[in-house]
Amino acid sequence: MLGALVALGSVASLSGCSSTPARPAPTALTALTPVVTARQAWKMDVGPVALPLQMWTSGDRVAVATSQGQVAMIDAAAGLEQWRVAVGAPVVAGVGGDGLHFAVVTRANELVMVQTGRVLWRKQLPAVCYTAPLVAGGRVFVLTADRAVTAFDARDGLKLWTQARVSDPLVLARPGLLVPVGDTLLAGLAGRLVGLNPDTGQIRWETLIGTSRGTNEIERLVDLVGGVHRDGFQLYVRSFQSSVACIDTRRGQLVWSRAAQGHSGLSGDAQNVYGVESDDRLQAWSASSGEPVWRQDALRYRVLTAPVLSAGFVVVGDGQGVVHWVDRADGQLRGRMVPDGSSISLTPVQAGNTLVVVTAKGAVFGYRPA
Repeated sequence: MLGALVALGSVASLSGCSSTPARPAPTALTALTPVVTARQAWKMDVGPVALPLQMWTSGDRVAVATSQGQVAMIDAAAGLEQWRVAVGAPVVAGVGGDGLHFAVVTRANELVMVQTGRVLWRKQLPAVCYTAPLVAGGRVFVLTADRAVTAFDARDGLKLWTQARVSDPLVLARPGLLVPVGDTLLAGLAGRLVGLNPDTGQIRWETLIGTSRGTNEIERLVDLVGGVHRDGFQLYVRSFQSSVACIDTRRGQLVWSRAAQGHSGLSGDAQNVYGVESDDRLQAWSASSGEPVWRQDALRYRVLTAPVLSAGFVVVGDGQGVVHWVDRADGQLRGRMVPDGSSISLTPVQAGNTLVVVTAKGAVFGYRPA
């Protein structure tokens, strides 16, 4: 996990720290009689893709950015690339979009807005960014690693406002929480979920989700991670290595919180919330109470992605290049598939009736129920 931390002062990765414990070997897979099978509908190559990048999806459309600086729009129904644009530098955060405008952040801390395969404008950011920009309401919102949220005009990049918090010495080099709910912009600032007025940046409410603990800076790190489940005004979020919680976003009221040791996002349905713990145990909690419903230990230490729901199943990819289908009711393994043998880089997404999977080799696969 140390590889997911950076020091803000020097932006120095701690992944080479000698105190990092050796990770146990991935759990070996056992024989499985598949209950669910999927067929490969299409495949295309976009180039190497790595964390902390994220895909954008709406309907049958999927936007994906590559580590080398390409942004591509894919029609998942037809399996065709609609357009592609080079932004001129490696991409470290994105893609965010509203269907017309799409934004990424480069390694040089540039916010780049593109539209239909062309670059509209660029804007220099004051700090590194790991969270996909949020494009909504004619604006683009950016959460930078210095615990600041900044709004820009989507048409020309004009800065509109900034809301900042005192930053900690260390932050996660992973996507943070930045989502809209109704007329409120929700951002994770350290261990607090903050509701902002998207027009002015003023704070409407804030709720403590994760609390600092431990005896050193790493153990005391507290942050909300990207990837949430929303059901109406109920928002389900994860605090890094601390808890999973449900918040009523109308009042910023904490509904329930349960201890959880994970660092990736959540998925869910009306009954349960699903997540992956730091040892790659797959866990389900009751959406209404937070009580554990089931857990699946057969995929421990396989470096799982965050979960996504597809064809009525919970789906995760792993670092050994396998995609797993898991029963939502009891957590039993129901199917698996190997796209190209390289690790599954990003959390898969559901685009219409197509499950879209991206591998470390830069191949994008579209799967549909057989």
